[in-house]
Amino acid sequence: MPLPEPEVGLVISYAYLWRHEAEAGQEEGVKNRPCVIILSIQDQDGIKTVTVAPVTHTPPQDPETALEIPPRVKNHLGLDMERSWIVLNDLNVFAWPGFDLRPVPGAQGRYDYGFLPPALFSRAVKQLLTLRQKKRTKIQVRDQE
Repeated sequence: MPLPEPEVGLVISYAYLWRHEAEAGQEEGVKNRPCVIILSIQDQDGIKTVTVAPVTHTPPQDPETALEIPPRVKNHLGLDMERSWIVLNDLNVFAWPGFDLRPVPGAQGRYDYGFLPPALFSRAVKQLLTLRQKKRTKIQVRDQE
């Protein structure tokens, strides 16, 4: 199966590098996880760069920094039914497809779970923009030479 186009709202499987991992000197994420493409741009040379937000089961210490994914959406994406959040204050940026895009577990040759519903994606972006205005986001730039 070919790689998907990196469209906003698409949930991909990715070896996410958390801020604390990068600050400890790690260069690769420890765990593959669902991540939401928040931004996708293409430069004049055709190079695509994406910004992703990770999905985690760990409840946020500060509710403002994450958005819970409703069970109905988790079911639609084929994710487990444990509570999960999109973390909006810790992001990765990389050239598409990068070295850390991973196949979805149990989904032969697929790299994505599907799209967030537009209303949920809009809420995530609005919350992220608020965090950016307050200078409460950190971005790890990865896989770019």
